[in-house]
Amino acid sequence: MATKAQYVFFRESLMRWHREQNDRSLPWKGERNAYRIWLSEIILQQTRAAQGLDYYLKFTRTYPDIRSLAAAPDEEVFRLWQGLGYYNRCRNMLATARFISDTYQGRFPDTYDEILALKGVGPYTAAAIASFAFDLPHAVVDGNVYRVLSRFFAIETPVDSTEGKRIFASLAQELIDADSPAAYNQAIMDLGATVCTPAAPLCMFCPLAERCAAYRQNLTGLLPVKEKKLSVQTRHFNYVVMRSGDSVWIRQRKEKGIWQDLHEFLLIETPEAATLKQIEKEIKQLTTARVALRHIGSLRQRLTHQLILSEFYEAQLSAQLTVPDTEGFWVDISELQRFAFPKTMVSFIAAHLHG
Repeated sequence: MATKAQYVFFRESLMRWHREQNDRSLPWKGERNAYRIWLSEIILQQTRAAQGLDYYLKFTRTYPDIRSLAAAPDEEVFRLWQGLGYYNRCRNMLATARFISDTYQGRFPDTYDEILALKGVGPYTAAAIASFAFDLPHAVVDGNVYRVLSRFFAIETPVDSTEGKRIFASLAQELIDADSPAAYNQAIMDLGATVCTPAAPLCMFCPLAERCAAYRQNLTGLLPVKEKKLSVQTRHFNYVVMRSGDSVWIRQRKEKGIWQDLHEFLLIETPEAATLKQIEKEIKQLTTARVALRHIGSLRQRLTHQLILSEFYEAQLSAQLTVPDTEGFWVDISELQRFAFPKTMVSFIAAHLHG
């Protein structure tokens, strides 16, 4: 059971470190504009800060306020998001921008419950926006916070369990500095990101080490505990680049799941790795014309729960076929840059297709 003295030590030591030693620099740190904070938090969901930085700068330059984002065409926004992955975040972001623009006349809601009700916003993101933009005393609980708290208090309850989420959310809220919630939240997240790291934590530089239970008991490598093991599904995507002169056939994915609303070439998904003959057989179902098919590349992309193994084939056609897919269309290779594609496809296009 944690004592009041532990709480006081934790809070005061953390805040002192934040004032005197925390030099982590990010463009959204200290930001008070709710739109920019929300934008950074959506980008940083499932994305490391180093990767999200350029995207944050591009979005704030292109769409300086929520009304400009709300008015932007979907395709334009998806193109800017391209490469970040988890495109459902982008769809939710657009829906929320338009909702705020219409319902709140472009003014970002300023209560925790209103923020939490926004599409794509969970408890962590709502707490971050509420505290950073409006000084509301709501504690953030992300991976960094789980790690700091589990180690300092030696909590072995799995952080991904129902009970664990309840315990850590309650503890985080009890510890928050109600007078400076934004600074406190920033401090604990930065400590987890720079000092109390997942591997090789810098305990000798940690302001909490003196009373950290995991440090004293040599448990830092064992905490936090997770009960669920990640299950990764392997999928075999065979893309056929149907090419007629300088034009290629593409389609927009409308199916629910990965890469919804992004574009792709003709896709033949197989349960296992396919041979050239198997792909030729599939193509023959589309046309009676002779098709020159060749394998031109392989790429792999790891998503959180899926490993996508992509094989690329080129089919040289004497004329543009009408493929039995109402959403597909032919486009000049030089125009491909106008469309949003998954990261794997972007890499392939850059390496193999030139107008």
